[in-house]
Amino acid sequence: MSEIRRGTMEMTAAMLISGTIGWFVLMSGQAVTGVVFWRCLFGAMTLLVVCAAMGLLRPGMLNAKTFSIAVAGGVAIVLNWLLLFAAYSHASISIATTVYNTQPFMLLGLGALFLGEKITLTKLFWLGLAFAGMVVIVEGKPTETGGAASYAIGILLSLSAAFFYALAAIAAKWLKGTPPHLIALIQVSTGVLMLIPFTDFAAVPRDAGGWSILVTMGIVHTGLMYVLLYGAIQRLPTHLTGALSFIYPIAAIVVDRFAFGHVLGVTQITGAIVILGAAAGINLGWTIPLPRPKSGRLSKGTAE
Repeated sequence: MSEIRRGTMEMTAAMLISGTIGWFVLMSGQAVTGVVFWRCLFGAMTLLVVCAAMGLLRPGMLNAKTFSIAVAGGVAIVLNWLLLFAAYSHASISIATTVYNTQPFMLLGLGALFLGEKITLTKLFWLGLAFAGMVVIVEGKPTETGGAASYAIGILLSLSAAFFYALAAIAAKWLKGTPPHLIALIQVSTGVLMLIPFTDFAAVPRDAGGWSILVTMGIVHTGLMYVLLYGAIQRLPTHLTGALSFIYPIAAIVVDRFAFGHVLGVTQITGAIVILGAAAGINLGWTIPLPRPKSGRLSKGTAE
């Protein structure tokens, strides 16, 4: 099997797994803090085995600075999960996931602020388009007062989740060269320590079905998903990784439709298409031609 084909299969599987997590969160019946705690705990157990098998637990793999950055990224990724999962019950899985996919634009701003990355005219165009899609989605709020308020909370939670994901991505950029499976292990272990004080252990599931949901989220949606995702990233060119990442929001919308009967309105669908299109533009490096000066001098070409 070729590297590209194997990577494509791994990335597709990882995104399909990610697209089903909303169902598991809502069906668990647990508070959001509890869901994330058990996801981190079972995920840490899985990734511990993976890292041990890969020989990543030997001394000297990390220095103090690298470990500190990984822990900070873990705090950000756990806050990202808490906020996103909380958004599901307010704005639906479909809307929360779509709004959450504004994360590339959060990363664009943070990259310029912390890494000195250049923001080009083309990137500003995609940013403006994503903002327009956001406005359209906000306008597609439910008509009832209570529903509108909850909907707005869900959108704010999703945007906040995207921001913390971008912070975690910045931390990952600073950790270039560090084994990603080890970073993931540190992140979920950080989550366990963070959430112990906020987890109601008296509210744990009383049956095998409830526990199976939590264990699945830890082993499949965290451990296995990380292994598949990082395996795909190592094998695929960036443009193909970015293209396949859009399986995630599409899968989430399909799950939301068939599992919970949530159907997006025309306005919401329009906003979702605009946001995902803008995200595709920036992820895949689509360019737009700049207008040439009227003086006849040659422009420098296409914005990047």
